[in-house]
Amino acid sequence: MARTGISVVIPAYNSASWIAQTLESVRAQGQAAIEIIVVDDGSTDSTADLVERDFPEAHLVRSLNRGASHARNLGTSLAQGEFIQYLDADDLLAAGKLQTQMEALHDTAADVAYGDWQKLVPSGGEFVPGEITARELEGDPEIALFLNFWCPPAAYLFRRTIVDKTGGWNETLPVIQDARFAQDCALHGGRFVRTPGIMAYYRAHESDSLSCRNPAAFVQDRLRNAQQIEQWWLAHGGMTPARARAVRGCLGFIARSAFELDPRTFEQATADLERLGGGTYIPEGPAHLRVTAGLIGYRRAEHVASWYRKAKRAFVGSRG
Repeated sequence: MARTGISVVIPAYNSASWIAQTLESVRAQGQAAIEIIVVDDGSTDSTADLVERDFPEAHLVRSLNRGASHARNLGTSLAQGEFIQYLDADDLLAAGKLQTQMEALHDTAADVAYGDWQKLVPSGGEFVPGEITARELEGDPEIALFLNFWCPPAAYLFRRTIVDKTGGWNETLPVIQDARFAQDCALHGGRFVRTPGIMAYYRAHESDSLSCRNPAAFVQDRLRNAQQIEQWWLAHGGMTPARARAVRGCLGFIARSAFELDPRTFEQATADLERLGGGTYIPEGPAHLRVTAGLIGYRRAEHVASWYRKAKRAFVGSRG
């Protein structure tokens, strides 16, 4: 059976405060051929009841709490659209977003459309427009998406064929799942096209994001992802110089971030860096760490840097 139209897949967990605005932004797209699938991921609030009562056009699926990636995969398995829009239950689509990106995918034969997005930031008990991110995906998408290019799911529109090639959302990465899914599209040969202009609004619950609540889990996810991507690259074309630099750069960031957060992750990342460097690892920067590591080794250099940071914080605190 030929697929037509767009399927909007919304994972929702305790989203009663936001999901009505999210679904209204889908309604406002004004397209008849939109299928809306809301997967309630074991909410303990009124999310599912609200959707069932106020948005009868949405296909509501009630699931046990197994995480956003599982909810997206479940929704995708039910979706009938030629294109898939993943939309977090607290984010918003900009007016005309779906039509703009669907036309771009038709016109260019690309697999993934992405656009600019704007933060909604808390202020005085409400969310107000904040920073706009307008970036071009430059260079090799596999590497750019691995290192530093990120959009919220709402800013993308995916062709169903590339979604199927990826095998779905990676449920082993609870923190950086959205970044990995876009990269998986690139790893499977997906072509990307940018649609300029604000395509989505991202509600920035800074204190509620998992990476802020649990920074150790964030670096653990980054390490797991780096190891998985290294293995993928080794099995698909080998470790080119650009890929090797990307893996080393990512592992270096993880090691630095994990030193005071999670000694086990620090040790694993450092061991991987030493393996890639033939037994030694000297960071490219900052300059003082590079010099110190060259003299006494990387692990000892991080101990010195940590001691210095703690002493500095103590001194500043004593003066305050």
